Amino acid sequence: MSVGIEIDDGLARVTLRRGEAGNAIGLETARGLLAAARTCAAESVRAVLLTGEGKSFCVGGDLREFSRLSGAALEEHLTAVTGALHDALRTFAAGDAPVVAAVQGAVAGAGLGLAASADVTLAADTASFTAAYTGIGYTPDAGVSWFLPRLIGPKRALDLLLTNRRVTAAEAADIGLVSRVVAPAELATEAARTAEALRRGPTAAFGATRRLVAAGLTADLGPHLDREARAIAAAAASGTGREGVAAFLGKRTPDFTRAAPST
Repeated sequence: MSVGIEIDDGLARVTLRRGEAGNAIGLETARGLLAAARTCAAESVRAVLLTGEGKSFCVGGDLREFSRLSGAALEEHLTAVTGALHDALRTFAAGDAPVVAAVQGAVAGAGLGLAASADVTLAADTASFTAAYTGIGYTPDAGVSWFLPRLIGPKRALDLLLTNRRVTAAEAADIGLVSRVVAPAELATEAARTAEALRRGPTAAFGATRRLVAAGLTADLGPHLDREARAIAAAAASGTGREGVAAFLGKRTPDFTRAAPST
């Protein structure tokens, strides 16, 4: 299988398993990611950890696979690949579970989209990032043209998309493309620690927070304040909200994994 998924006590580990090919995304891998995303939704996981085996997280699309086709057959194939990949991104985004990505080596094309789509992205300090699309005459997919302007601004996004210059991990952190940079030897441990901390957290509140941030990027202030008011009222009345306050007042660590999710 080109994509593996393991779920343990609410933590889903989703792994790209084509390390020998730089975890390039062809039709099988795109469908594997979609299947993993649907499994996470069906199993009501509490956090997702996305990683890639081998030297590189993901080098983008599988150009060897694409080069075997031409004309209408290629268009049909790319539509199928992006359809599955984009449905995977939609499914991960629609859930409550936060997504943590741990990236190393080359992060290019669709790999850039996967890294950018995660809620928390940790990068090895040796990682490098490039859009790559226009360098081969392609246009962006995997949400790259949506995520980049929101994360780093439209001017920087166009710089990366048009010039395809490589961005170091340090610059990626500076411009807001990744959350944190760690030593390569610490990447797996720090990513697992972060995902585990999120697994223990208030999942429904995480989901509502993810949706508030996404909506706030395009919403007017007034309606968004109303949306915030409704969300915090619902969270406060929920089982996890009551557990959080009780734990704070009782000077103990909250146990959100056992709290009833609603009144």
